[in-house]
Amino acid sequence: MKQPRYQQLPLSFEPREHYSFDNFVSGCNQLAVDLVRQMAANTGEAQVFIWAERGKGKSHLLQAACNLADRLAMKVCYLPVRQFVRASPEIFEGLEQLDMVCIDDIDIIISDRPWEEALFDLINRLRDCRKRLLLASACSPDSCDIGLPDLRSRLQWGPVFYLRELDDADKIKALKMRADQYGLEMTDSVANYLMTHYPRDLFGLFERLDYLDKASMAMQRRLTVPFVKTVLDAD
Repeated sequence: MKQPRYQQLPLSFEPREHYSFDNFVSGCNQLAVDLVRQMAANTGEAQVFIWAERGKGKSHLLQAACNLADRLAMKVCYLPVRQFVRASPEIFEGLEQLDMVCIDDIDIIISDRPWEEALFDLINRLRDCRKRLLLASACSPDSCDIGLPDLRSRLQWGPVFYLRELDDADKIKALKMRADQYGLEMTDSVANYLMTHYPRDLFGLFERLDYLDKASMAMQRRLTVPFVKTVLDAD
């Protein structure tokens, strides 16, 4: 199998699916998605900042960008801060040699002075080298607790987008697309049951679908409402 040209830190990070723009349900976030896609195609904006609460699709969007850029022979990296927060800020050194850098969950390192300085320097180096930077955070640049002077303005050098929550119809569409990736057939009745009997945040819905996928494989059962109820209500 062809190895991707973008670095993924070992640690415990392992994508559970093939992330792409085709299986990302944009909903009312189409403008942000289009700009990120353009970045991954080496056109458009040089820097974009995406922020939203957990489960809105930030990580999917960043990795979709990496996968597209890789197919276009760009040198890119995806850095999930949550996975390397205990590492040294020196991990940012030399990234300006790449064509595009995608950093996820940067709010985790904001307010930590060494990390802020490293991020500040990286943004400047990437800009000087005319490389691309895609950032994702749980908070906006204006609301993050930033201690380093001028870092806030650096984070806003490009467009800043808030990913809005999908409506119920788009959540069902996303569930069905994820189920299809697992090789599962999800009927409208199963999708509606999940939406009406459990919390409706997309992250939680995907976690339950992942659990159902494993149970379906182990028990050789199709996704039906009785099966879903038996598995998810067992605890």
